[in-house]
Amino acid sequence: MNRRDFLKHSAAAVAGTSVLLTACKHSANKPADDAGSLTDSDPKDMTYRINPNTGDRVSLLGYGMMRLPVEQGGTERENPDSPIDQQMVNDLVDYAMAHGVNFYDTSPAYCQGRSEESTGIALSRYPRNTYFLSTKLSNFDSSTWSREESQAMFERSLRYLRTDYVDYLLMHSVGGGRDALKTFNGRYMDNGILDWLVEQKQKGRIRNLGFSYHGDVRIFDMLMRWHDEGKYHWDFVLIELNFVDWNYANEINPRNTDASYLYGELHKRGIPANVMEPLLGGRLAKQPTPILHEMRQMDIHATPAEWAFRYAGTPEGVLTVLSGMTYMEHLRENCRTYSPLRPITPEEDAMLMRMAAEIVEMKAVPCTACNYCMPCPYGLNIPIIFSYYNNCLSEELMPVVSDNGDRAFRQARKRWLLGYDRAVPRTRQADHCIGCGHCIPHCPQRIDIPAEMQRVDRLVEQLKQSM
Repeated sequence: MNRRDFLKHSAAAVAGTSVLLTACKHSANKPADDAGSLTDSDPKDMTYRINPNTGDRVSLLGYGMMRLPVEQGGTERENPDSPIDQQMVNDLVDYAMAHGVNFYDTSPAYCQGRSEESTGIALSRYPRNTYFLSTKLSNFDSSTWSREESQAMFERSLRYLRTDYVDYLLMHSVGGGRDALKTFNGRYMDNGILDWLVEQKQKGRIRNLGFSYHGDVRIFDMLMRWHDEGKYHWDFVLIELNFVDWNYANEINPRNTDASYLYGELHKRGIPANVMEPLLGGRLAKQPTPILHEMRQMDIHATPAEWAFRYAGTPEGVLTVLSGMTYMEHLRENCRTYSPLRPITPEEDAMLMRMAAEIVEMKAVPCTACNYCMPCPYGLNIPIIFSYYNNCLSEELMPVVSDNGDRAFRQARKRWLLGYDRAVPRTRQADHCIGCGHCIPHCPQRIDIPAEMQRVDRLVEQLKQSM
């Protein structure tokens, strides 16, 4: 992108924030404090939003139960055979509950099918009316599209979650699949499951019915028309929203839709927006030195994660912002960020839009590490490969010929290749991809994963051949 195009995109990005910036009425301001401080947030300071459909008073920070800690350390993404560390999950939930977090989101697909049960164990220690429980009908595979299998999935969710009702039920990842309309009809319409879910809501087994959206915008627009026509009523919708996706989701991946459009369509209808991927799969928690420097000029104490969460929580139509928090320090920081929320100012918004344009220019793989593509039938660790590649981009660790000459390049090349081998076992690296395409229909970001694997592998081979 040349300077003229950069400025054009930046100006459009700033102009595109008007919906966001005129919608900051629900949260009080607080002075910036030291992000490095070990002090905890005060539970009474947590920012809450009101669901206009039910009157639910929901914490702006929601707990996404998709990256739960395992006994061997890290998450099941790093150690897929390790059991979930239930005591650590309990401790995290205890801290969250004690500091005002009352919204917990899970799915039958999370943590290789183990998240709902672990979430149920942790939350069942509290009175049922002290938290809101959200789960999904994750009938991705065509083997689960029958009415009987989809109903059985919902019933298992209730059993694992140790409850007789769900506060928020989502049709999971609407708009995905190679033929989005055919997939949507197969999952929800041809089998009568959407009408059955409406019946469950009427019976009180579902309090709020909505969907999470990824992919084909025509499906999103169709569901909005159904809402306008009174065919179906959406109590909430889960969308991806962060300061990059606000204006650049479609530029990063032509199959995706800008968050500014999605939020705007929901907000004008009064449909609450729940937010996923405020950190864009963790990519916004780490920033290259130039971007980090500009952020610190604006607020020397704020972390990149705090900037991202403040941005995601600023629009008044956002009900809750989900974060998949594996570690206590992340939970503590996020609680502090929303206790209370400091809405993004116009000056800060303009800075973040400039940062977004620079991030887009990095050409990172738009992977959010959701793990839906796993397991790979050929053993590749797809999210870890993309994570290593993206982190090297954001931390400016890609080997390039510099003013210091060949010696600096050789050192950077060696560090990159050694780091790749440490991050990803050789039998699970990109060169083992055969292009079978098994992963493609499962990716909510609609990434051409085999093509991106080839791109990573070409880089690896080029670095090896230059040794």
